[in-house]
Amino acid sequence: MRPQKRFVVLLAMAAFFPFVGPLSAQDPAQGRDPQEEICGKKKDDVRCLENIGSRGVGGGLNTFSLEREMAFGKTLAQRVEQTVKLQDDPVVNEYINRVGQNIVRNSDSKVPFTIKVIDSDAVNAFALPGGFFYVNTGLILRADSEAELAGVMAHEIAHVAARHSTKRETRNQITQLATIPLILLGPGGMAGYGIYQGMGFGLPLAFLRFSRGDESTADLLGLEYMFLTGYDPNAFVTFFEKVQAEEKKRPGTIPTVFNTHPPTPDRIEKAQKDIAEILPPRDQYIVTTSTFDVVKARLVGIENRNKLTETKEDKPTLRKRTGNEPVSSPQTPAPPQEPAEDERPRLERRPEDPQ
Repeated sequence: MRPQKRFVVLLAMAAFFPFVGPLSAQDPAQGRDPQEEICGKKKDDVRCLENIGSRGVGGGLNTFSLEREMAFGKTLAQRVEQTVKLQDDPVVNEYINRVGQNIVRNSDSKVPFTIKVIDSDAVNAFALPGGFFYVNTGLILRADSEAELAGVMAHEIAHVAARHSTKRETRNQITQLATIPLILLGPGGMAGYGIYQGMGFGLPLAFLRFSRGDESTADLLGLEYMFLTGYDPNAFVTFFEKVQAEEKKRPGTIPTVFNTHPPTPDRIEKAQKDIAEILPPRDQYIVTTSTFDVVKARLVGIENRNKLTETKEDKPTLRKRTGNEPVSSPQTPAPPQEPAEDERPRLERRPEDPQ
C-alpha cells in the first residue's frame, strides 16, 4: 500500500473509532444476562432458571413421601370442600385451571395439581400439600390483569414445589418425639401424654402457615415460574403494592391476602431486587389477555345475578290461584260458604213463660 493511501486509511479509522468505542463499551452492560454468571457457578442454585425441575428445590429433611403427601393433601382438600362453596361455572374453572397448569409446567413441582375456584369475596388463594390448589373469586375480581393473578398463583405453586408444608410438619413431628420422653417421665406419665396429644400439636392448619424463610423462597420461585411462563414479574410487585396501599387507606377492605402471610414492605423490596439481579431482560411479556377480561366480566355477572336472587327471596311472594279456587276482589267479596248440615246452628223455641 502506498504511504498516501495508508495515511488516508489510518485517518479514517481514527475519525471513526472515537464514536464506536463508547457505544461498544455500553452494550454488554445493557444486554447483560445475570443467568450466565449464576448458572456458571452453581448448576443447582435456586436462581438458575435453566435447571428448573432438577435443582432439588423440594429436597431436605422430610418424612413424607410424595405419595403420602398427595394422600394427605387429598384428605385436607375433602375437608375444605365440605366447608366452602365451589364456583361451578365451567368457563371460569377452565380458565383458572389453564393458567395454573401453565405455571406448574414451568415449576419445580413433582406432583400433579388439582385447581378449583372457591366462591368467596375474600382476596385469597391457598395450596395444600400434594398439589390441591384453591383460588377465590375475590382474587380474580381484584386482579387488574392476568399477570397479577398469575403472580399470586405462582407464589402458592412455589410452596408446593418446595414442599414447605410437609417439611414443616416433619420438624413438628421430630419436636414432638423429642418431647414425649420428658412428658412420660414427668408427674403425669401416660396421662400427661394423653393431654399433650389433645393439645392439637401439628394441626392441619399448620400446613398453611410458613416461616419468613419459606415465604422469601416462595416469592423468589414464584417470580421465576411466572417469568418462564411469559408473564411480567413486575405484576407480582404492583399487585401487592396496590393491595397494601388500599389496606392502609381503608383498613379491613381486603381482609385476607395469602391468608396467613400478608405482604410486607421488605418482601416487596426484595422481590424488586430479585427481578433486577436474577431475571434476564426480555423484550415482551404477557400482561393480560382478552380471556381474563371475559372471565372477570362473567364473574361480575354471576355475582350480580346472585345478589338479585337473594334480594327477591327476601320479598313477599304471591301464591298462584288454582283452577278450583273462586275469584275474589276487594270490590266483589267472595260469597260465604254454606256450612255443612251438622255444623249449622240449631234454633230452638224458647218455652213460653208460665201464666
